[in-house]
Amino acid sequence: MKPSIHEDEAIYQIYLRNFTDQGTFAAAIPRLSGIAGLGFRWILLTPIHPIGRTARKGGAGSPYAVSDYRAVNPGLGSIGDFLDFLAEAHALGLKVLMDVVFNHCAPDSVLAGEHPEYFMLEGQEPAARRGELETPAPGARFGRKCQDWSDVVDLDFSSSPALWMELVSVLQFWRDKGIDGFRCDVASLVPVEFWKYARQKLNQYDPGLHKEKYPLLWVAESVRPSFLRNLRRKGFGAWSEPELHSVFDVSYDYDGWERLEKVWAGSLPASTYLDYLYVQETLYPAGALKLRFMENHDLERAAARFVTAARLRAWTLTMFFLPGIGMAYMGQESALERRPSLFDKDPLDWAAGNEEFRLWFEALMKGLKGIKGRAPFFSYRELARGVYSLERRILPDDARPKYLALVNLEGWNRPVGLPEPLAGKELLSGDSVELGKEPLLFEEPVIVEL
Repeated sequence: MKPSIHEDEAIYQIYLRNFTDQGTFAAAIPRLSGIAGLGFRWILLTPIHPIGRTARKGGAGSPYAVSDYRAVNPGLGSIGDFLDFLAEAHALGLKVLMDVVFNHCAPDSVLAGEHPEYFMLEGQEPAARRGELETPAPGARFGRKCQDWSDVVDLDFSSSPALWMELVSVLQFWRDKGIDGFRCDVASLVPVEFWKYARQKLNQYDPGLHKEKYPLLWVAESVRPSFLRNLRRKGFGAWSEPELHSVFDVSYDYDGWERLEKVWAGSLPASTYLDYLYVQETLYPAGALKLRFMENHDLERAAARFVTAARLRAWTLTMFFLPGIGMAYMGQESALERRPSLFDKDPLDWAAGNEEFRLWFEALMKGLKGIKGRAPFFSYRELARGVYSLERRILPDDARPKYLALVNLEGWNRPVGLPEPLAGKELLSGDSVELGKEPLLFEEPVIVEL
């Protein structure tokens, strides 16, 4: 099926509790027009459900320790407030992704209380209860695959078909409220067979019409390859991106991140990451999309990671120019350096934002609009150490690209010559430019339409 998202569309992630001082749906609604105005098409909401109290981390707890899949956290507002948020987003042309957490939930969740037989037991061998359905013995403790996640317990998808039907019913509940798609937390740790079953039930493909009745978007938060391999070696099920893309439209770029973090740390050249794009293009199913991001609720802020503003801008441009779907975390457009706590009420300090960077980011989103659709074929050339020409062509064998981005990804500070002179329109400024007659010092990134 053709995914219900295009590469020209971008996602904006909101952690509602810390998005505004109030941390509510009502307070977030006035900010939606600004997000749409930047050029984003999708809103990704971190989990909006009530949070468990048993083994809670921090004062307010992690939103990924869900206590009730069918309810809204009262600290965020009512379900009516959520519906108002959804309606305003849709009125602005925005679509909304809901974050669903089906690998685990809070130990004191509604589901754990009503159906303890659905959960993995402490010390249990993987899939040891496959085909069985029995209540755990008194005193039995729920288990988890990752001991660092001490505020949650893991669901056992081999326990009963009834678990599958219950979780699909949860998804249908929110679909019928108007949600446009699902971001599936640690999707790699949930059997891909379940995700296939869920998508079939939710999207309802009609073979006669060759389309889905509900074209919901499915985004997989895959995991880093090192984490996946570690779980597999322990005997747990863990599914890779190529396997997930038999169901999902988009997967996180965590397989690329194992290279990218080393590039940013200076231990590998940027070409190590750019070369890996070929692996993703050829190993995954045709049409599979990767989510390109520099930060999210789990990661260090991009503005705090880079020493120079020029390098921050170069990598920001690169992530939105590469094949795939670009995503920004709330406040990234203002170069906020402090990441809010996942476990406490910790609102963003919007006043600390960099207005110069925000204006540049706005110009970037405007300049990039539509170019992936008009020129879908990507390639790159390394002009000098760390200096790259990222190129997009209308047809793969075109002699010249339609668009190119010139980016200094490693802080190279010597003049660089272009292979040939270029003349065109610089999309960030709107000015006509001529490049390459003389060597250039690539301090700032540029995008040129030839």
